[in-house]
Amino acid sequence: MSFSMLHHDLLAVRTHRVRLMLQGAGWLLIGVGVPWALNFSIQGLWVLASIDVVLVVAGTIVLWSARNDHLRLGWILLISCAYLATSSLAFFLDVPDGKHPRSVHLFLLSLAFASYLMLQLERRILYLGVPILCMATFLVFASSSIGYQLPFAIPEAHRAANAWFNNLSAMVCLFIVMVLMHADIRVRTALEADLHAGLEQRQLVLHYQPQVDVDGRILGAEALVRWNHPLRGLVPPNEFIPLAEQCGMITAVGRVVLEAACLQLVEWSKNPDRAHLTIAVNVSAIQILEGTFVKEVTSVLDRTKADPTRLKIELTETMFANDLDDIIAKMAALRARGIAISLDDFGTGYSSLNYIKRLPLDQLKIDKSFVDDVLTDPSDAAIARTVVSLSQNLGLHVIAEGVETEAQRAFLESIGCKAYQGYLYSKPLAAADFEQFVQNWARTRHPHVRIVSGLESGGGKPRGA
Repeated sequence: MSFSMLHHDLLAVRTHRVRLMLQGAGWLLIGVGVPWALNFSIQGLWVLASIDVVLVVAGTIVLWSARNDHLRLGWILLISCAYLATSSLAFFLDVPDGKHPRSVHLFLLSLAFASYLMLQLERRILYLGVPILCMATFLVFASSSIGYQLPFAIPEAHRAANAWFNNLSAMVCLFIVMVLMHADIRVRTALEADLHAGLEQRQLVLHYQPQVDVDGRILGAEALVRWNHPLRGLVPPNEFIPLAEQCGMITAVGRVVLEAACLQLVEWSKNPDRAHLTIAVNVSAIQILEGTFVKEVTSVLDRTKADPTRLKIELTETMFANDLDDIIAKMAALRARGIAISLDDFGTGYSSLNYIKRLPLDQLKIDKSFVDDVLTDPSDAAIARTVVSLSQNLGLHVIAEGVETEAQRAFLESIGCKAYQGYLYSKPLAAADFEQFVQNWARTRHPHVRIVSGLESGGGKPRGA
């Protein structure tokens, strides 16, 4: 299968479950609201009937959101409405007495677990905060008789019927959510097992995207990992690296990538046409924060006999939100071995001149997001100029990634950027194809013109490729 299903497993399947949960919750709100609204209307209890009408309207909007893929709107409305309605009913209308215990608060349990499922892709404050809020509110109502009895209390007969209905409905809702959570865990466990097997069976491979200077010389390449899955084909990094980070395997993945890159450098050093090439390897924040990171890098270099001056470590800005002094010390130790340090995605994260001047850098990289619209967006053009100017003032090299057109390259050259990477030259290639590319390039030497051969096929570089 040429198209990877991992992203579908982790994102689309979860999205599908959220959609199903929204549809089920929407029908539940309508199913609960309509009969009680009619019942209370017949008895002239208009305040109670209006609350149920609000539930029906909310359920209708939730259904519309689910069916039209406005899932975020749907779950925000659902969680907000369900929490407020349940808490209000428990506080004002379902106050326990000697005959009838409180029951409506039981829905807060299923709401807590449902929100945990629905908010997994959101920020931590929502992902954990909303379920904790629901559970805390449930505990308050379950362990106390807190409440304010309104003048239009629910009749005795309805209180008894409500208790049975609420208990049964809450149990059904909780069961459904638990089944969905179990299914989600099974998918994740299967994917983790697949990735473990991929590491053990050496299914991770490197592709190389050329980096070319202003005179048309190939300087080196950026190593981009792919997972050569036996069933799903080549899986790009943005579809399995997040999984590796979440399940604690990113360090092992990074080690495999680094060793493969160093072995490739050794192989290239045997050929005069490729001996000068460098390889840039991306390092995650989790990797560099490991206490043994520097030791592992130097160990790989010693074991493979790779030339450290041909290795380039690419860091991202986001990792500098951590212990900056520790990271600087590790960068300095790597540079002492001759390894170059490049700052990737500059300008997209925690940009600060205060830390830039402290970092032992060799290169800044202009992010693809700025290069894409550098010809049409004055802000992106200004950022690109600033990065180049800053690099020149600090004595650093600068390279632009995601260069796809000659016009983009020409603009970057005009502002002083002398190195480029992108589909203008080549997509990421397997090692053998990259070597053939270098051979063809050396033979033709047409600067700024992409070599078209049987090794390449069209399309722009996808994000994360």
